Amino acid sequence: MSQNLQLFSADTFTATEAESQRLSIANDADPREADLSGIGVVELHFPKFSDGRAFSQAFLLRRRLGFTGQIRATGDVLIDQLVQMQRSGFSQAVLRADQNLAHGEALLKHYPAFYQGDAVHTTPHFAATA
Repeated sequence: MSQNLQLFSADTFTATEAESQRLSIANDADPREADLSGIGVVELHFPKFSDGRAFSQAFLLRRRLGFTGQIRATGDVLIDQLVQMQRSGFSQAVLRADQNLAHGEALLKHYPAFYQGDAVHTTPHFAATA
């Protein structure tokens, strides 16, 4: 079972963590150069739907850097991207205001597990059940 992706709507979302515990990384920056000391939430921005660089950043944070805090998607976030976000290491997604939260949650329930490993669960399904 994949990690649960928390969904929020941009028109009602308010960050609850202290600003000093949140780091926003531009989508053209290398997260390996960021100082993650004391950071509990990393925000990765999607400036437009077709710009997927934040997927690579999330993967680097989880797999290469071992970041265990929240990784939040912001910007032009659509429900079409949610499954890939979850598999890339995101733990939160702030959906664009015109996106339907209920539809996004239903979409995530469609895919409770995957055969191959991902950024969060690296073991392939066949090896995990063996």
